[in-house]
Amino acid sequence: MMQSHPAAEDMAPAGGTASADDVALVAALRAGDQDTFAALVDKLYMPMLRLALLYVPSRAVAEDVVQETWLGVLQGLNRFEGRSSLKTWIFRILTNRAKTRGEREHRSIAFSSLQPDNAEADEPTVDPQQFWPADHPQWANGWVSYPRIWEEMPEERALTGELRTQIEQVVAALPPNQREVITLRDIEGWSAEEACTLLSLSEANQRVLLHRARAKVRTAIDQYLNYT
Repeated sequence: MMQSHPAAEDMAPAGGTASADDVALVAALRAGDQDTFAALVDKLYMPMLRLALLYVPSRAVAEDVVQETWLGVLQGLNRFEGRSSLKTWIFRILTNRAKTRGEREHRSIAFSSLQPDNAEADEPTVDPQQFWPADHPQWANGWVSYPRIWEEMPEERALTGELRTQIEQVVAALPPNQREVITLRDIEGWSAEEACTLLSLSEANQRVLLHRARAKVRTAIDQYLNYT
């Protein structure tokens, strides 16, 4: 069993403090309420598994990380001080353990050192070839063709398994910072504040990373739809 790392797991930036519901939930967990614990595991298991898979090479390893995380949660409940929401605290334990396990499995994706994504870098968020050149006599810097409005697509086409697979492949190929931000925001439904707290990002940096990730996903989907 992996050893817990109290200092890392308890550390949280300002903001997103525990709610009254969190306080009541923690009290029930500390009192050994098994039904409350089971309900919490059921609610968070799949989001935790999906996030762990960003760091480790297989579902089996991700499942181990989730199990280890819940053991860490139970062992660390008395150290929970409410400086972040309970969910953020749990997911910080998860990411710490998943990163450590990923390094052990030779698939480390430490966001601070691997493929750093500088929000200030001059990275175009849309393919420049989708615009007319600056010296075009009539449509300088304008769209060659406007992006397709996804809402106008037939629903059965938008929801095909093939399209979902395309989206998953694009997300998996994103730079690590962008991949985690879009996973938290658009797949798991986290708020901007929650994502910033978990990832220790500024609001501006989180916004840029999310915009870049969404632009790349949209470009890939537009290309796919134009070919099918």
